[in-house]
Amino acid sequence: MENELTREMLNKVRRIEVHTSRLVTDSLAGSYHSVFKGRGMNFEEVREYVPGDDIRTIDWNVTARSGIPHIKKFTEERELTIMLLIDISGSGEFGSTNCSKRELMAELGSVLAFSAVRNNDKVGLILFTGEVELYIAPQKGRRHILRIIREILYFKPQGRQTDINKALEFMAGVRKRRSVVFLISDFCLPGNFKQELHAMRATLQATARHHDLITLKVSDPREYHLPDIGRLTLEDAESGEQVELNTSSSTVREEFTRQAEGRRDILLRTIRGTGIDLLDLATDRSYLPELMHFFSNRQRRSA
Repeated sequence: MENELTREMLNKVRRIEVHTSRLVTDSLAGSYHSVFKGRGMNFEEVREYVPGDDIRTIDWNVTARSGIPHIKKFTEERELTIMLLIDISGSGEFGSTNCSKRELMAELGSVLAFSAVRNNDKVGLILFTGEVELYIAPQKGRRHILRIIREILYFKPQGRQTDINKALEFMAGVRKRRSVVFLISDFCLPGNFKQELHAMRATLQATARHHDLITLKVSDPREYHLPDIGRLTLEDAESGEQVELNTSSSTVREEFTRQAEGRRDILLRTIRGTGIDLLDLATDRSYLPELMHFFSNRQRRSA
């Protein structure tokens, strides 16, 4: 039984690798390279000037000593560090379509990780619930990426709730140098929604001052629209709190949708109001067009 489970896990990781590698090769590699550039330029060598070289790169000291025009040659410092901060709290296990929110987060993490490795960047991982559950220091290579995918899919967390602030604060402690940070979560905030949102907003802004922060919100359509199936008991996957609803009532369904969409709209406005990039993704539609659109917009802005 254990061997079958291990084989199934490996097969699933392999399927995600094949699928996301193809996406990166066909669609995302060039966009990623254009959007996420290195920290600057590295001096490589001095060589003789040839017609067509940029005269602004002439090395006047060498030119004066040799009597022959020479230029400085630079190469782009490409290497970046990508940090994936992924929410593995209880609410991520929910899924009413072909995949759960956690499975979508794993695929998003895989696409970003393979894009990074294809460009010779390092990738690190932080899995979090109400606490930081796992930290993998940034490294390169396919084996490292496969480990990251496996952990995102199958790591067994101790906690059930969500604390995005703790994850961001932990990252600030382990990553002093500027990194590209992808925060992937369903943003199901515990307790008082507005209070938690206010506290998270401040932490997001603090993180964005030191790192290139991009947020990816993952949701499921059933979180906003209830089916008409009679009496239904809903349980909060993180707190365990239960509530019974009569979904046969159109008034109940409409009120459920109004409140859920209201919280989502406040969340999106709050994050976007800080100037931090946000992608709003869902389990019932392809994330690729939205990811490509994001890369395109970001490239246009940086240009």
